[in-house]
Amino acid sequence: MPSSVAEALNTLCAGLILISAFVMVATRQVQGVLRFFIVQSFLLAVSSAVLGFGRNSVHLWTLAAITIVAKVIAIPWVLRRLLPGDYYERREIAQAVNIPASLLLALLLTVLAEFLVAPIAAATNDAVIRVNLPIGLAGVLIGAYSLMARREAIPQLIGILAMENGAFFAGVAIAPELPIIAELAVAVDVVLIAIVVGLLTRTIHQTLGTTEAASLSKLKEETPVWR
Repeated sequence: MPSSVAEALNTLCAGLILISAFVMVATRQVQGVLRFFIVQSFLLAVSSAVLGFGRNSVHLWTLAAITIVAKVIAIPWVLRRLLPGDYYERREIAQAVNIPASLLLALLLTVLAEFLVAPIAAATNDAVIRVNLPIGLAGVLIGAYSLMARREAIPQLIGILAMENGAFFAGVAIAPELPIIAELAVAVDVVLIAIVVGLLTRTIHQTLGTTEAASLSKLKEETPVWR
């Protein structure tokens, strides 16, 4: 695959990744947020694959395969197995900021990301860095905002994973030859995080009937009465 074609396809993936970040902010159902996280992760894998073909990089091909296995297949399967189906089907309304305001803030964060990386982008001739770095940083910032704005445990987890996706997308441009062992370690870590959070969420849901993180601050240990 010619390098120019790979860069064009990577730019297309970058635009779709940014759109998926906005859609995750605007989605009110837990199931919808999870689905668009899968879409975003798949686009990351496609971006790595096309850049791998354009640059003939085994590391990028391997990274694409690891992303498919860990984020497109393993994490969604784990989260769906640990929690009942009705949890994903119900409307997710526990959010600190309404949808229009959230989208406006996401847009402002995107502009901020572009502003922050503008000096770095201007100093390089690499088209992939000029595209991936601002989009990746925007993904990190939007994921962080989603983590703060959402009050449900699973959407907060997906916010953390979306931040990792943004860092991943920027890292592909900055360090495309990252050792495979490091890629595997990161993939195992995010799957383990998903398992731990999923188990905690299931236990809380079964015990309290809710997974709203804000309500957990009211919990406190009762002082035993000695007789």
